[in-house]
Amino acid sequence: MFTERIYNFSAGPSMLPEAVLAKAQSEMLNFGGSGTSVMEMSHRSGVYAEIFDETKALLKSLMEVPDSHEILFLQGGASLQFAMVPLNLIGKTGKADYAVTGNFSALAMKEAKHYGEIREAASSADENHTYIPAQDQLNLSGDAAYFHYCDNNTIYGTEWNYVPDTGAAPLVSDMSSNILSKPMDVSKYGLIYAGAQKNMAPAGLTVVILDKSLLGSEFPNTPTMLRYQTHVDADSMYNTPPTYNIYMLGLVLKWIKDRGGLTAMARYNEEKAGILYNYLDESALFEACARPAFRSNMNVTFVTGDKDLDAKFAKEAAAAGLSNLKGHRVVGGMRASIYNAMPMAGVAALVEFMKKFEQDNR
Repeated sequence: MFTERIYNFSAGPSMLPEAVLAKAQSEMLNFGGSGTSVMEMSHRSGVYAEIFDETKALLKSLMEVPDSHEILFLQGGASLQFAMVPLNLIGKTGKADYAVTGNFSALAMKEAKHYGEIREAASSADENHTYIPAQDQLNLSGDAAYFHYCDNNTIYGTEWNYVPDTGAAPLVSDMSSNILSKPMDVSKYGLIYAGAQKNMAPAGLTVVILDKSLLGSEFPNTPTMLRYQTHVDADSMYNTPPTYNIYMLGLVLKWIKDRGGLTAMARYNEEKAGILYNYLDESALFEACARPAFRSNMNVTFVTGDKDLDAKFAKEAAAAGLSNLKGHRVVGGMRASIYNAMPMAGVAALVEFMKKFEQDNR
């Protein structure tokens, strides 16, 4: 049993900043002199309303969300958005374009097929999702109600290095695994959604950022709880929201702000990822899976080329306090998820362990 905190390389739920955990711990029994924990508060109370409003304002400020867009705090994870997106948006034309660059974009497209005519506008399956299709490889249909893509692919370790130009079709992006890792122009997107458990907060909260001009196209039989309009009208308070997770998101946002915001966060993430990729490119044992131009700064996938050796590495790493390095069951190998909260020291410790493992297993 470890007496100190380990380095958790899990793809999600993932590490939270230690400063955030310490702050939450200090306020666990009595938040701000209220005499109660945030976990126990009514979401309709004045004290909680201040937490909610501050968190929403912080997210709007850090991401520079324009007034044309609404921020929603929902539940159901990104997986529920696979259905909510087409239920609410596809009605304009009955058609949508999807780029398939990994497991979750494929699942999103599969779900959307229940609600309209879905076209595969691009795919990287021909090379095991080791790259991102270029702009000129996107086969846009011209009459799509929206274009959907997953900005960062946790399982395959790839990340889009550009924002697709889809003409009149609004951009819809699953940013579950790289939101808040870098600046982005929210005004270019019709809808952004993200499960919080990778870069934002504990599992259970889903953030949606929606261009309000897209409201009003939901199918008539769309359930009340699955209508974006319902949650816009109620400011995410139609039912009890994931209150504690929203509070935790607020603490994470303050932590990011104190570190210099998203521009500083991007520099830090690039430096962390660079250290690990530089070692992988020099290693005679380990090999990075994704093509260099499309490598994710959040999820670094790599292999030894020997499944037994991969398993040995993951087991020995876990024993050394470097946990959850086993790759996803779909692809095997290894995966180091180095989201915002992963400190530089964690990446350095991983590289040192990899060097020793390589030396011991030549």
